[in-house]
Amino acid sequence: MNIEALKKEFHTIFHAETTPRIFFAPGRINLIGEHTDYNGGYVLPAALSFGTYALGVRRKDKKFRFYSMNFPEKGIVTCDITQLIFDPADDWANYPKGMIQLLREHTKYIQTGADILFYGNIPNRAGLSSSASIEMVTGILLKNLYQLKVNRLQLIQLGQKVENTFIGVNSGIMDQFAIGMGKTGQAILLNCQSLEYKYAPLHLENYVILIINTNKHRQLASSKYNQRRSECEHALKALQSKLPIQTLCELTREDFDANKHVIRNKVIQKRARHVVYENARTLDAVQSLQEHDLQQFGELMNASHQSLQQDYEVTGLELDTVVEAAWGQEGVLGARMTGAGFGGCAIAIVKKDKADLIINRINKIYVNTVGYNATFYTAVMEDGAKELSEGVL
Repeated sequence: MNIEALKKEFHTIFHAETTPRIFFAPGRINLIGEHTDYNGGYVLPAALSFGTYALGVRRKDKKFRFYSMNFPEKGIVTCDITQLIFDPADDWANYPKGMIQLLREHTKYIQTGADILFYGNIPNRAGLSSSASIEMVTGILLKNLYQLKVNRLQLIQLGQKVENTFIGVNSGIMDQFAIGMGKTGQAILLNCQSLEYKYAPLHLENYVILIINTNKHRQLASSKYNQRRSECEHALKALQSKLPIQTLCELTREDFDANKHVIRNKVIQKRARHVVYENARTLDAVQSLQEHDLQQFGELMNASHQSLQQDYEVTGLELDTVVEAAWGQEGVLGARMTGAGFGGCAIAIVKKDKADLIINRINKIYVNTVGYNATFYTAVMEDGAKELSEGVL
């Protein structure tokens, strides 16, 4: 899909005479640091080369019209500027609707509507943050079309608020932050409590990051995600009876092991152990990257998956099958699920010249176990959300 094809589709759908401006927001993977974000911890995400494109022009009336080339059967979703409320019937369009409504409340400036066409090449419901990508591309588009006085961090925070208050998913800020702040060839070490961050260069040398989509669709809002967050809150409350902490991730591994007995429910204790140990693994992983020790980084990825499987219990048959299949292949340094879990994607660091062989072997095991194919992509780290120049896609 090139820019001219997107513009042609825009004119066809909306019968527009004005040339639309074109914006892009990437998807993201999280290299390590899973379910730590909403517990005040560290994460290590990176923006991807595929994501969501949005083409838009302002209207003179108060009507917003949305169209997704990914969901043509939904047709044009239309709403008045005074009707930017969550509606299950609008499906994917609730994400841009939420971003527009929160930006209107924040800036008090958006008084007229717009025609916006979306096209995404992130696999739907794969756990690579297609929803946050839609939110952030909508935010960048609105900022530029309406010349809004809103900075990048504010857009990121509003994107998270859309998920929390408009969609109803109690998620952290990692997805929007990675998509908003990504840099080519680099991951971001983000402290989700303070929002302090630094870039961590990915020197993969003869290796590549392989994304493995299990093709098991996941509905995050209706999954056990909110339940896990609630369990962490219960663990924190128990620990606070003894320790002066505000988040689970303030604890070191040693702190947790010395005080875990105050969490009397063993399942909730396991949830907290994952969070504390995963937070420590994330810091260890960044040090491994700084020391160019990909072997150690891979071992930390493996330990992360084992913890997500056994302590946090968010993996499942599909993710465990592809990850364990990857562990059994020569040329794989490490593999783990990425994202919230319950389906979606895994990632692996694999030898570049063995990637095709590794893919074939993993998929054969997967088909034999699950009954259908996985899909494989090579991850390329790119810049965050931006407006595109003519001729660039």
